[in-house]
Amino acid sequence: MKLVVVSAGLSVPSSTRLLGDRLAAAVERRAEDVDVQVVELRDLAVEIAHHFTNGVPGRALGAALDAVTGADGLIVVTPVFSAAYSGLFKSFFDVLDKDALTGKPVLIAATGGTARHSLVLEHALRPLFAYLRAVVVPTGVYAASEDWGGTDGLADRVERAAAELTTLMQGLTPTHRTPKPDFEVTPFAELLKQGPPLPHHA
Repeated sequence: MKLVVVSAGLSVPSSTRLLGDRLAAAVERRAEDVDVQVVELRDLAVEIAHHFTNGVPGRALGAALDAVTGADGLIVVTPVFSAAYSGLFKSFFDVLDKDALTGKPVLIAATGGTARHSLVLEHALRPLFAYLRAVVVPTGVYAASEDWGGTDGLADRVERAAAELTTLMQGLTPTHRTPKPDFEVTPFAELLKQGPPLPHHA
């Protein structure tokens, strides 16, 4: 399975990238043969801007768009600016083909300086990916500055969200097969030939 992490962190090191890496590692612990690729939007900022003016993606941006389109699942992580996702984050998904995420499992996550912005997951990120017709996992993960101490339940949220994404990815991949029933089903036409059932006497 191919898992792509889209990180819109701007600093180096970046807590946004760190959260994306922790989520990806949690998925890798749950599934075999997971190929993880990270798309750093910071490195694509200039090409994204050029795409808006000329409509042609540069080589690096084109490769990133292809990776996202071909992924079996996505982890998307953005820092919070003005109580919403970053402009760079939104711009990347604006240049993505409108049908690229249809039916694709997506785990949404965000980082910020205060826990007061945690509702960005439900008020901004979830509606965005619902509009793109992605399958968004129930648990979103928000990490404020104080969450990195390890005593606030961040690890539990990471594990729960990763488990949900793994389940969706495994269920939607072509290798998934519905198990056959261990009993034989009689076709309806055959039942009609057999006539009505005999009356039952207590």
